[in-house]
Amino acid sequence: MASEDDDTVRVWLVERTYSDDEQNLIILVYATPDGEHYFRKERALTSFSGDRRETTAALDVEPQQLGTVDPDDREQYASEARRMARIHDPDDPI
Repeated sequence: MASEDDDTVRVWLVERTYSDDEQNLIILVYATPDGEHYFRKERALTSFSGDRRETTAALDVEPQQLGTVDPDDREQYASEARRMARIHDPDDPI
């Protein structure tokens, strides 16, 4: 589960949704390739044309920032994380 830096864990983008509750909020979910853990990142868009921050295929995060994936979602998250790792480099913009 460790990435190149032994103090972090590599997670891969598995889900991107737009919040129903907050206008201009994107919710990014990254997961470990085993589907056991996830990292959630929320991004507020300042404008549709002016926001230049890239979403990358993977992130390296601190282990304490990870949550435990619901057992019902683990297979789906694992499958998508492995697929992303297979077809993308970690820094690829998605």
